[in-house]
Amino acid sequence: MAKQETKPHDAHGPTHLPEGADDIGGWPTSGGLPTGGGTGNPDDYKKDGRLKGSVYEAEMERLQEQLVLLQYWIQSQGLKVLVLFEGRGSAGKGGVIKRITERTSPRTVRVVALPKPTDRQHTQWYFQRYVEHLPAAGEMALFDRSWYNRSNVEWVMGFCTEEEHSEFLRSCPEFERMLVRSGIKVIKYWFSVSFEEQRRRFEARNAEPLKRWKLSDMDLAEHELYVKYSMAKDNTFQYTDIKQAPWYVVPSDDKKAARLNCISHLLSQFNYVDVAPEVVELPEMKQMPYVRPPIGDQTFVPQRF
Repeated sequence: MAKQETKPHDAHGPTHLPEGADDIGGWPTSGGLPTGGGTGNPDDYKKDGRLKGSVYEAEMERLQEQLVLLQYWIQSQGLKVLVLFEGRGSAGKGGVIKRITERTSPRTVRVVALPKPTDRQHTQWYFQRYVEHLPAAGEMALFDRSWYNRSNVEWVMGFCTEEEHSEFLRSCPEFERMLVRSGIKVIKYWFSVSFEEQRRRFEARNAEPLKRWKLSDMDLAEHELYVKYSMAKDNTFQYTDIKQAPWYVVPSDDKKAARLNCISHLLSQFNYVDVAPEVVELPEMKQMPYVRPPIGDQTFVPQRF
């Protein structure tokens, strides 16, 4: 592999980062406007090139309506949909998952965010604890991080051996091909955030007591090892960016634009139609001979409002 050139970054002191896509948390710009992916309408963007809030809110409302229609389609067709969200800390994975599930049913569109493995799970086949959370017919499972912990955070932090890491890179493509052959639609997103933007978000969390819980020791370690995380991502893509389950990169320095781009792409992966149920007629209450206990027997919360 050819040696990568480096370029200086002067935020918070002299920092050198390898050239690569992960240094680009947003689309390349021209005159303050995105040259790829955006509409290019100057009225949609602020002076710093980020999407205006009013544009974001209007488009998000439209997309969430489409997500509800997609949900009905997945149910009616018995589809099994698996969506993986990966990327660095603070890249925006949780934000887009929250918007996807805001109006959908948790019984159909469910989030899988597993804690660290137990001692027993450490002795199992690596993929085993994830298998039980795979979607059944009529479900979409959103994995907030996934088995790719092995080739990313575990490798970066030294939580796995080199043998375990190498075995994962060999096994993962075959595992995902097996999922696809079984009828599961696998969609993988990598949220890419620049070093400077990640630092800005971590500093914002640190300054706000109500958000400080989001800033973990792991986040700080990952930030310090930003370059090694780039190595992990590049190596992961080299082995697991397969045609049956390709990676889709979401530049996320502009979080609002990233959410819209990701959800728009997700919807585009399905040829769905509107199969929403018709309006139903609510029944009248059926009368029954019954006397309820005195209301004073119940304990109520204090009426403060």
